[in-house]
Amino acid sequence: MEIKGEQYEAHLKRKGTNLRAVLLYGPDRGLVEERANAAVRYVIGDIDDPFRLVEVTPSQLKEEPARLHDEATALSFSGGQRVIRLRGLGNEAGLLRDYIEALPGDALLVAEAGEIPRKSELVKLFEKAGDSVAAVACYRDEGTTLFRLIDTYFHEHGQSVSREARDYLAANLGGDRQLTRRELEKLSLYAGNAQTIELEDAQACIGDSASLSLDDLSFAVAEGQLAAVERALNRSFDEGMSAVAILRAVARHFQRLHMTVGLMASGQDLDTALRKLRPPVFWKVADRFKAQARTWPIGHLTRALERLLETEAACKKTGAPDTLLCSDSLFAIARGSPLARRSAGRARR
Repeated sequence: MEIKGEQYEAHLKRKGTNLRAVLLYGPDRGLVEERANAAVRYVIGDIDDPFRLVEVTPSQLKEEPARLHDEATALSFSGGQRVIRLRGLGNEAGLLRDYIEALPGDALLVAEAGEIPRKSELVKLFEKAGDSVAAVACYRDEGTTLFRLIDTYFHEHGQSVSREARDYLAANLGGDRQLTRRELEKLSLYAGNAQTIELEDAQACIGDSASLSLDDLSFAVAEGQLAAVERALNRSFDEGMSAVAILRAVARHFQRLHMTVGLMASGQDLDTALRKLRPPVFWKVADRFKAQARTWPIGHLTRALERLLETEAACKKTGAPDTLLCSDSLFAIARGSPLARRSAGRARR
């Protein structure tokens, strides 16, 4: 079965759950690990219990096909249900098919995968295996989900956050759940005894992160700044970001532009259209975003989004040169930016 992310913890806590295997997958690796830890704690309480928890890898399963069956049917020295934690999965449904169909023993299998397609064979295997097997997608926090995470975190620590500070945090966090929590923890400690987190606190405490790199890249692509695109793209790759994650971040920027230009075409003024965006455009880059919205025709934005989606699909093919495909696509969009053409025209005059 499929479990929606927002329903996951409630499902774990529901009395009488008979969950025997869960697949956690998606682009937010921090959220995958957080939800895996929650499943382990639900069964054994301690995520490091040496008697009731065993960790295996895909390579071990390839060498020992019977390993999962043996671990699932083994008895714990201390008694109680055991947990098998399988990390680092790709789209390798064949490794788990026999196990999921048989579900030997009574252990809980917690399988962690990365950014695999929603319609992949591995996801389908878990979704179609009945009520005791589940797949949970782990997408990056954004919009209302990210606002809720920020508000909840500070509420649990006896603090509140101003609207301006929350908007700033939402604009600069969310790429990875664990990174977001670490940054919020750092900010909470920085604020000390202050009851309310203000914008100045957030700006002083939250440094450069992956999301800031991707924001720089997205703006540079839309503005046609080729040198800036190269710098930001190299930095993103150096920080270990995947081509798909980068393409999706740039696509989100173009989706926000597309929505804004569409609202303007329906008769709304630019400032009113911007107020509809969630999270709001951060004030420091608002003028740049407005300039892009005024300049990019909606047809050009549509074609840019189509190219980004096509490139993402190409990057997911086995053996694809994903970094090269990503780079070529972003530079092509940047070269076609109306802002770049306008600047070139001014330079010729």
